[in-house]
Amino acid sequence: MKLELTDNQPLADRIRPTTLDQFVGQNHLRERIEAFDRSKRLPSLLLFGPPGCGKSTLAMLLAQSTGRQYMRVSAPEAGIAVLRKKLAGMDILILDELHRFSKSQQDFFLPILESGEITLLATTTENPSFSVTKQLLSRLHVLRLRSLTKLDLADIAKRAIEELEFELEDESINLISSMSGGDGRTLLNLIEYASQLPKDKREPEKLRTILPETIVRGDRDGDSHYELASAMIKSIRGSDPDAALYYLGCLLESGEDPKFITRRLIISAGEDIGLADPYALTMAVSCQQAVEFIGMPEGFIPLSETTVYLALAPKSNTTYAAYHTIKQEIRQNGMQPVPLHLRNATSALQKEWGYGRNYKYPHSFPKAWVEQDYLPPELSDRTFYQPKEQGEEPRLNAWLKGQKRSAHPRVEPPTSRNRKK
Repeated sequence: MKLELTDNQPLADRIRPTTLDQFVGQNHLRERIEAFDRSKRLPSLLLFGPPGCGKSTLAMLLAQSTGRQYMRVSAPEAGIAVLRKKLAGMDILILDELHRFSKSQQDFFLPILESGEITLLATTTENPSFSVTKQLLSRLHVLRLRSLTKLDLADIAKRAIEELEFELEDESINLISSMSGGDGRTLLNLIEYASQLPKDKREPEKLRTILPETIVRGDRDGDSHYELASAMIKSIRGSDPDAALYYLGCLLESGEDPKFITRRLIISAGEDIGLADPYALTMAVSCQQAVEFIGMPEGFIPLSETTVYLALAPKSNTTYAAYHTIKQEIRQNGMQPVPLHLRNATSALQKEWGYGRNYKYPHSFPKAWVEQDYLPPELSDRTFYQPKEQGEEPRLNAWLKGQKRSAHPRVEPPTSRNRKK
């Protein structure tokens, strides 16, 4: 089944390649794609990658090369009941946006794939490890496609310009390719827009100012969502304010929910900065409140300030690490009983059992500190919190160190001057 193209069709359809030789990009998959194309029976595939990288085009080319009957549908538009009727007489199903099917809907394909009744060529922008059931995933060969390179986009742009029969300088083509963010569909939209401009407006400098603002697609449940957030936090952790701000910009410009970003900043302030700068957590929480109060787009102002502050702040993960050490201790050895002197005696019987006996109330002692055991006896020799000589942490720990030293004054060894005769 081959589509007949007309001048009224979108540019993407008009220049869609008709053979694998015309397909642009995905050089890392070429050998596998050619092997599938040469095989006697095309296996079921899952094409996973960002928008506009050629997933559906590749699926159609592979289906066409078999010479068998195929149909293409989009998951959001096709219910299982309708799909079941349409599949009659078809050998290959091209299913876009597989991740839009629920897990129970995905189970529909298990028996027909197992029997070989149909070959499924599915596409998804979401990580299949999370969006596709394990049972279905085990029956599919997964091909991970990448965003198109600037060279790939420039090749597609030249074909589009030839199809639209207008002139565009190489520098302008490079500009549009850069603005497309690896997305062939975005590229073609921009090329089509440029083709409608007067010739003098297509020069690079003028084109830069009049091209419509490129919409960066943000996939909140997909890899880009988590990859950008991870890159921002790692840049903060690595004290690189430029990179941290860049990834913040990528998140905001892709339409990310500011609440998600502020949550990540608050976590970073506690995990990566901690006691090296206790004010960092206060600032991150204030940022969350400020963004909620003023809203977007002005919310980028406190977000930018906080991101740079966290990146420049001294770093310490001692409290984060201490908790994980404690969690491991509890999981390995269980929770130890609270020492009796730390338990509140709320009844006469509990007093009889020794609850609260010999507890020393710190406020009754000089400087509100007194030496006593707080950990269970089984853990009395354990130290979970290991302070670093970083930022405010030494100052915060200095007082406690002084108290412990005064409780255990160093005894000087006898000398010839003070030794008894």
